[in-house]
Amino acid sequence: MNRFLKRAAVLAAAAVFSWQSLAFAADLTTVRFHSGSEHDRVVFDLSELPSYKESLSDDRRTLTLDFAGTKDKRLQKLPVKSSRIESISYASKGGHLIVTMRLKAGLAYDLHTLKNPVRLFVDVMPSGAAEFQTKTPAGSDRKGQTKPAAGAGASGASTSGRAGTIDGDYIEDVAPGLTKHTYVYWDDCGKVSAWLIEADPSKYDLRLVLAKGKVPGRETVSGIAARAGGTAAVNASYFASSGDILGVTRINGQTVGTTYYTRSAFGLRADGTPLFGTVSYNGSVTMGGVTQPVGGVDCERGADSLVIYNRAYGTHTDTNEYGRDYVVRGGRVTDIRQNDAPIPQDGVVVSVHGTVADAFAGVQVGDSVTISEDFGSYWQDAVTLVGCGPRLVENGRVHVTASEEEFPSDIRVGRAPRTAVGVTKDGRYLLAVVDGRQSHSVGLTLTDWAKLLVKFGARDAINLDGGGSTDLVVNGEVQNSPSDGQERAVGDALVLVPKR
Repeated sequence: MNRFLKRAAVLAAAAVFSWQSLAFAADLTTVRFHSGSEHDRVVFDLSELPSYKESLSDDRRTLTLDFAGTKDKRLQKLPVKSSRIESISYASKGGHLIVTMRLKAGLAYDLHTLKNPVRLFVDVMPSGAAEFQTKTPAGSDRKGQTKPAAGAGASGASTSGRAGTIDGDYIEDVAPGLTKHTYVYWDDCGKVSAWLIEADPSKYDLRLVLAKGKVPGRETVSGIAARAGGTAAVNASYFASSGDILGVTRINGQTVGTTYYTRSAFGLRADGTPLFGTVSYNGSVTMGGVTQPVGGVDCERGADSLVIYNRAYGTHTDTNEYGRDYVVRGGRVTDIRQNDAPIPQDGVVVSVHGTVADAFAGVQVGDSVTISEDFGSYWQDAVTLVGCGPRLVENGRVHVTASEEEFPSDIRVGRAPRTAVGVTKDGRYLLAVVDGRQSHSVGLTLTDWAKLLVKFGARDAINLDGGGSTDLVVNGEVQNSPSDGQERAVGDALVLVPKR
């Protein structure tokens, strides 16, 4: 080969090398996907923004992105499939990366780019939800312009406010120190709709309030919140059909419910300091030198049992004639009734049946009475205590204890409407609900519920009563859609009340 030919070959090789360097100027490093309330979003992370073409097929269902000078050698291709996107495929051809997105019928798309970090993202939405924001005609070359992302709102729910940092989250400042999140997204099972309230503890007291002010009693969460003067509230304890509270429960330092199980609980000290842990109740009553265990507080009296009734139960015990009621004031028996004794405002009634009644048969008016209640040393300063569960979040991590706490399958297994109380990492109270069993929300498993709470900054959280009881009220209005079709009357509620 003569010198002329050699020189030509070298120049040709250099040109090829230079073209290849230019052709592969950008790397597509990752592809990410999120399904939000009103759109699905596919995000392409790039080392730099290349020139690209976009084109849409005649049937408006195949979107093609042609990235010039882009390679995906290190890319782990994401197998996207959702209610809006049928598939995404990738191909390399002549220094171009071709991405093909197959959309489901009746959908539109919107394309945006960012410069820092460098990314291109495509939002897919119902064709009537938004006009195409893309200014350049399909099929033309362009460098993407930086545009704000399209917002995602909750179908059938208020989405006023500003978009949060989590896609699908809308934030509204309800009042000073009180923030509401409306969060809607899609997962593999369908649409999920959740609402969360964050409250500054320096501006709000969190109170446990009984339905109709007593046990037993049932009332809607909106009714409870209105009576308490609350700005926001959620349903709280498990409860019996009568309204008896099921779980170790204290209000203003007074016990109003118990259980035989050791279960997760949320509590508050007098200064508002939150407490999370497991709690069990051990109580005993000593009268006339005889001691017997407490079978329950403010609940229906069972066979061979002892129940304590206090002013939270109302004016009378409503017990039947097959037992005996001891009225106790100032640490002494002041009256003995066969049944339905009046409950003193400054005392209690010890009601007994069967073998326990036999044990106390010798007790007389004037005998001393000692009542002992033990919740464990951790809870000794708790003036408010909600025994519910299971635990969802501990120290900022998912920690679901449904099996250890022996919850039944209707709570432990599957997707359902859920309610939770927690505290964020910056110390704010957190009340949260997620709808379920409806077209706008399929509900969540306990584990997914815990993950959602962690996503929104929960440091600690426990599950509260759910299902048809799930209910969040803000400023007198129900925010979610209870699965009963209307608010269920519940036994109590956690209410955020502005501090004076």
